[in-house]
Amino acid sequence: MESAIPDHLRCPRSRLRRVPDDYQPPYPSFVARHPTRVTQVVMAYYGVQSRAGRAALTPALAELQARFGATAGPQHADRARYIDEAGYATVIAAAYWDDPARYDAWHATHGKAWTGTSRDGLGTFVEVLRPSVERYETLFSAPNRAEGIAALASGMSEMVMEHAYWGGARDRIPASQTDALAPVGAPRIEQDGAQVVVHGHEHLCLIRSGQDWADTDAGERAMYLGDVEPELRAGMDFLRDDGRAIGCYANRYLRVEDDDGRPLEKSYGMSWWKSLAALERWAESHPTHIAIFGAAMRYLGKLGPAAQLKLYHEVTVARADEQRFEYLGCHPATGLLRVGG
Repeated sequence: MESAIPDHLRCPRSRLRRVPDDYQPPYPSFVARHPTRVTQVVMAYYGVQSRAGRAALTPALAELQARFGATAGPQHADRARYIDEAGYATVIAAAYWDDPARYDAWHATHGKAWTGTSRDGLGTFVEVLRPSVERYETLFSAPNRAEGIAALASGMSEMVMEHAYWGGARDRIPASQTDALAPVGAPRIEQDGAQVVVHGHEHLCLIRSGQDWADTDAGERAMYLGDVEPELRAGMDFLRDDGRAIGCYANRYLRVEDDDGRPLEKSYGMSWWKSLAALERWAESHPTHIAIFGAAMRYLGKLGPAAQLKLYHEVTVARADEQRFEYLGCHPATGLLRVGG
């Protein structure tokens, strides 16, 4: 067993972990390991929306896919869809780079047009974080199914210590060894021609939390989709509709699809939060998350080690200068635009 924080990012702690040094987690989990040369990454969510339905998005998605295939394009990308709170069909392509200079070169030639060119009947947006490796963490229930930024890692860790307790995500973030990661300031909206830009604030938090039931047999799939997923969906709907009162700026619950638009047996929630602390409070004590946690524990208690459901998440707490949010032709409840309402 090893620490979730790699050796080269460990330092003397001025802020203690929530568990003692001899803590033994009750089940194995793993984190992504990047080469030591990687010091900063880019996580960019490119979205397109339409009131006219999913088919109306096809030309823009083909354009985006072609742009991703250009020189210096993302090293990994995946795509997911949902119907948002205003009834708009929306597809988001999450794209990842482990070299910000490569991303900057691609963005200058191919990325700017996504929210710089109007498309009739469509809204487009991009939400970008470019955190240093000290400011995010990952966690996986299995070491053989990388998702998100972990797809760029050189591999997975052995079993790590800092998990299976409230506060584990904070303890896995290297910066938390010395930094409270407290938010400073508030989001600010600015109109730039037809484009709307949201300026975030210090230590804004993003979580991407995913589920993969592709390997489950018929019985386990029925248990997950019948017992666990409805509680997860209810929690995601609460954050989407009422989350602002507890510090959740915006939430999306997405079904992953392939490049031809066919749904896969994967989903993920994507939530923007005022702070890691606000996310922690929801996870530890809010009835909607307690219901999700309880359903998951009953499910895993019945199946034990035979469970084939794969779970993962990545949590990022970004500096203000590591964020960019741009929206063109989008309805006012889209993503971080909600902070202006």
